[in-house]
Amino acid sequence: MKKSVIILIAVVAVIVIWAISAYNGLVSMDENVSSQWANVETQYQRRADLIPNLVNTVKGYASHEKETLEGVVEARSKATQIKVDANDLTPEKLAEYQKAQGAVTSALGKLLAITENYPDLKANQNFLELQAQLEGTENRINVARKNFNDAAQAYNTSIRRFPKSIFASIFGFEKRTYFEAAEGTEKAPEVKF
Repeated sequence: MKKSVIILIAVVAVIVIWAISAYNGLVSMDENVSSQWANVETQYQRRADLIPNLVNTVKGYASHEKETLEGVVEARSKATQIKVDANDLTPEKLAEYQKAQGAVTSALGKLLAITENYPDLKANQNFLELQAQLEGTENRINVARKNFNDAAQAYNTSIRRFPKSIFASIFGFEKRTYFEAAEGTEKAPEVKF
């Protein structure tokens, strides 16, 4: 009788230790997804911080491009007003966030396109530095988004696998949303010579 009680206690102890380990692993993965989301937001904020300097530099050379300059400022303003909590990252909220950031990207593209008409601006050291910083920031945004998607995928896979799926449903761990490609990016741009 004593031997069976000891075996039962050992089995229960192993199950409890495994359950604690599984729960803590899910918490760590959830926190990693939140951390990666914060990195995405940081890179978008970096871009938003560069925009006023870029606009002011261009404004000095291309003041009659008022509509384009205002479009960039307006897109930046709208994008910085949208705040998304990593713990409440629904597909709808992420889509709204992506749409606002896409508008900034589009407006910046128009701004950089008009600079082709201003040779003095293209040679301006401040503009060149800001353009290089912006390019680097766009690369950082892409890396941060990829890292976020990788962390979300690892987390989502973990909470869907048995037996962790049981703990995930009991303790309220929910699937995380991924960043997706912006609308229209599935079509290759047309290049004409």
